[in-house]
Amino acid sequence: MLQDFRRRTTPSTGAARLSALRAEMAKAGVDAFLVPRADAHQGENVPARDERLAWLTGFTGSAGLAAVTAGRAIVFVDGRYVLQVQGQVDTACFEIGRLPKDRASDWLAGALPQGGRVGYDPWLHTAREIEELAEVLGPRQIGLVPVGNLVDRAWPDQPPPPARPIVAHPLELAGRSSAEKRAEIARGLVERDLAAAVLTLPDSIAWLLNVRGSDIARTPVALAFAVLGADGRVDLFTDPAKADAAVRAHLGPEVRIAPPEAFGPALDGLKGRIAVDKASAPAWVSDRIAAAGRAELVWERDPCILPKAIKNPAEIAGARAAHLRDGLAMAEFLAWLDATAPEGGLSEIDVVRRLEEIRAATGQLRDISFETICGAGPNGAIVHYRVSEASNRLVSPGEILLVDSGAQYADGTTDITRTVAVGEAPAEAIRPFTLVLKALVAMCRLTWPEGLAGRDIDAVARVPLWQAGMDYDHGTGHGIGSYLAVHEGPQSLSRRGPEPLLPGMMLSIEPGHYREGAFGIRLENLALVRPPAAVRGGDRPMLGFEVLTLAPIDRRLIDLRLLDAGERAWLDAYHARVAEALSPHLDPETARWLRAACQPL
Repeated sequence: MLQDFRRRTTPSTGAARLSALRAEMAKAGVDAFLVPRADAHQGENVPARDERLAWLTGFTGSAGLAAVTAGRAIVFVDGRYVLQVQGQVDTACFEIGRLPKDRASDWLAGALPQGGRVGYDPWLHTAREIEELAEVLGPRQIGLVPVGNLVDRAWPDQPPPPARPIVAHPLELAGRSSAEKRAEIARGLVERDLAAAVLTLPDSIAWLLNVRGSDIARTPVALAFAVLGADGRVDLFTDPAKADAAVRAHLGPEVRIAPPEAFGPALDGLKGRIAVDKASAPAWVSDRIAAAGRAELVWERDPCILPKAIKNPAEIAGARAAHLRDGLAMAEFLAWLDATAPEGGLSEIDVVRRLEEIRAATGQLRDISFETICGAGPNGAIVHYRVSEASNRLVSPGEILLVDSGAQYADGTTDITRTVAVGEAPAEAIRPFTLVLKALVAMCRLTWPEGLAGRDIDAVARVPLWQAGMDYDHGTGHGIGSYLAVHEGPQSLSRRGPEPLLPGMMLSIEPGHYREGAFGIRLENLALVRPPAAVRGGDRPMLGFEVLTLAPIDRRLIDLRLLDAGERAWLDAYHARVAEALSPHLDPETARWLRAACQPL
């Protein structure tokens, strides 16, 4: 199985590990130390070696930060993890801060006296993070001190760094050659009088060089740094043993491989104007360039981020193929679930395992795209719930079950959430489910003028819930990679999403409602931003979404009285499309179930 269900952390280790860290803080002469949930590449997923926040606190979410002083400690999490963190950390040792309302800088300013020293690992924080901390702490004469990683010194059995092979990503799936991509971005560097750009994001490097890897779970990248010159050549810094002769031939002579320890000296030797991304590059990079004094540091966004987000025709075709394949797996899974779960005795782990088995049977599954979220009853209210052997719960008839899952196929990355009734739909869930459905339909149907960003349209999905006094504490949607990260920027649908949406971008649409102690509801489709099209009777073309996800929505949980004619028509048309696309490829029994599930309202 691709997913295991062992409980990876326990709150009981918190006190001893805090003591060990505080001993290292005393040796280093700092009054506080910061422990982010990050590695040197600022990725959402990190290798086992970099799970420092989980090791120290027990919290295993994909975003968070701990701040530790001699007498206090706190873990900051966002709204997705408020319930999860309370069950994973020792709250006698750690306070809980809620982002963005609570900020580490404010907490440190209140916890430390003037003249205090805050230690941090410059590999694990961006220059922007350090700058924002300094803006608050500086006026109080609290200093920020780059030190070696103190958690590493306190962690006796820290795993080794990963060293798995790099593999070529074929041109027919990438759509454009690495040489073409490098030349295009190099031309942009020349136009902006830049000598080079430093790349620290593994998915940017994977996209640029048309390679993939498996250094971290769920995201098919190799951990590496790179310097792209204005001549289109690349110096790639990673373990040379990862690249065999076939990969080196694929990369070609304009991509030179050097070991990671050569990265620093290479930065020392840079001259001219050098682009570094303040929001994603570790502060160590800009500090090293500045200390060498030979180059001019220019803050610019990673030049691969936007072209990577705008999918080319081959990537779009791959996404459609991946979603058809995944839709067939989901139809088989949902039919099995509908037949099996009402009988009782099925657990959350059973559900996750069966879904993985069905996807694996396609013969094209490379990995899951994230740990499957499978929450029965009250567990569904934990937004990023991960079932373990300790938390595993039976899926009881009369409840609802939330399943958020995804797959990594060579031609595309998928992410889908469906919330279903187990047998008869519970009455108290029908109204909120229908409101979440209205939110999903509103965004899927939306058209909007060019130039708008995610923050400009996020509220469209929330209006049906707001009108009922409800909301959800996560974004409405995130970008999706092409056999890359399941969460990809710069695009998003959220209150804080400033990136204009462009044709070719892929996003999730996933409104939800969570009732603590009772249930969780989320519905998620992936969608492609379509080119501008004329609207009958309108005076300007509008962008819109092409929904990629193919899976029925549970009609038993819908209160038809809450849907207007346009919403009913959209759902009927969507279900007709799902049945037409999937039914010919399914076994007769599953096809019958699907046709019934996709009947008009």
